[in-house]
Amino acid sequence: MNEIISLSVHELIEKLRAREVSSEEATRAYLGRIEETEERVHAYLSVLEEEALAAAQEADKRLAGGDNDASPLLGVPVAVKDLLCMKGTPTTCASKFLENFISPYDATAVRLLKEAGAVILGKANMDEFAMGSSTEHSAYGPSRNPWNLETIPGGSSGGSAATVAARSCAASLGSDTGGSIRQPAACCGVVGMKPTYGRVSRYGLIAFASSLDQIGPFARNVRDCAIMLNAVSGHDPLDSTSTDESVPDFTGDLGAGAKGLRIGIPKEYFIDGMDPDVESAVQNAIKTMEENGAEIHEISLPHSQYALPVYYIIASAEASSNLARYDGVRYGLRANGNSEEYGPLYGMYAASREEGFGEEVKRRIMLGTYALSSGYYDAYYTKAQRVRTLICREFEDVFQNVDVIMSATAPTPAFRFGERMDDPISMYLSDILTIPCNLAGLPGISQPCGVTSLDLPIGLQIIGKPFGETTVLRAAAAFEKATDHHLALSPL
Repeated sequence: MNEIISLSVHELIEKLRAREVSSEEATRAYLGRIEETEERVHAYLSVLEEEALAAAQEADKRLAGGDNDASPLLGVPVAVKDLLCMKGTPTTCASKFLENFISPYDATAVRLLKEAGAVILGKANMDEFAMGSSTEHSAYGPSRNPWNLETIPGGSSGGSAATVAARSCAASLGSDTGGSIRQPAACCGVVGMKPTYGRVSRYGLIAFASSLDQIGPFARNVRDCAIMLNAVSGHDPLDSTSTDESVPDFTGDLGAGAKGLRIGIPKEYFIDGMDPDVESAVQNAIKTMEENGAEIHEISLPHSQYALPVYYIIASAEASSNLARYDGVRYGLRANGNSEEYGPLYGMYAASREEGFGEEVKRRIMLGTYALSSGYYDAYYTKAQRVRTLICREFEDVFQNVDVIMSATAPTPAFRFGERMDDPISMYLSDILTIPCNLAGLPGISQPCGVTSLDLPIGLQIIGKPFGETTVLRAAAAFEKATDHHLALSPL
């Protein structure tokens, strides 16, 4: 493997600053790696070679000029999930509906990466409109897991996770609505973090469920993850849900260790049907943290058992509302309708949506529309919101006595393609351990904690208090320091 692409973000930063490597060299190395791996992995929907090389050359000029105020990401090649708008480039959301859509502006997270001097290599594959747990719902074909090309990379940010695992970028951005950063991070053996809701601006993120969506980083280790989070966090007046909470340096407490940390272990998160290798790896991780000075407390989160149905009512309802804008009129695909059956206008609406949306997106739109319909709104949507409040309060109570919560990220490792496509409930269960964190708007991270007997990665999830990212990252860094799971490379 090329020496440059074997470097982590913080190692590459050191070499860029020391002028031992140029950004253009690093960018060309990653573009070469993309060419080498993409036919097998299909992690990217578009590769922006010309734009990336221009950004790398600009970064080298700044580095050569001794830019003392330069961001740590100056010259670092990264990827972004293809639901983040980037001016002048395709933003498809992995949907036929947006196949020819060229974004006229940058998402705030993309703008911040550009201002930091990061080199954006391309847009990563995903489940269509972020609805899925396997990337099999991409209209342009699935991404594959670099650990085993016959297995899924997770979803919906499967492409973003696969780019990092395949070493076809140094780090990437994804989005997490119900586990869509943490679950693919677990599947692909990388680190992925969902920040607190409101920590990172959602402006320019093509919405799935607006009260749940949050942008976050994928990286090879915890420090790289913290560096990426530093770059994209902060208040944004363009996003009404963006918080004005002060942004600390997320790398600041990484060396503080596990001593004195109070870690809660929710008994409800060791569910029936959990893979034995996953349960064993997580129990070993708990033991490792205890041996390194953490206090382990058994806790109870009984309302978590309702999180899955609550999530699929709320998320689907918000999806129904958000996707109503895709009507074939203002932008995106426009089909010729059957005017005899529907009339010219409604025929065009129906035909555009039939041709533009995939089956999973249609399923969730119908579920959400039903939940919001007259006569059912209170029975489903209102009740789901009430239970969501109970889940939030339960976390608040637990965090009076513990600093972080630890569990498996997903109950099973990556599964084979096609294994759950005909069973939506089985697919939805992939996110059963990550969804409560989204409903409560909490920060959560997944990091490698071992492999199964079939050499598939296992993810350890750490959840923190609202805006407690530094503590989450501290705990994750302490576990990483005590183990070497993050150093394992995919066979690719």
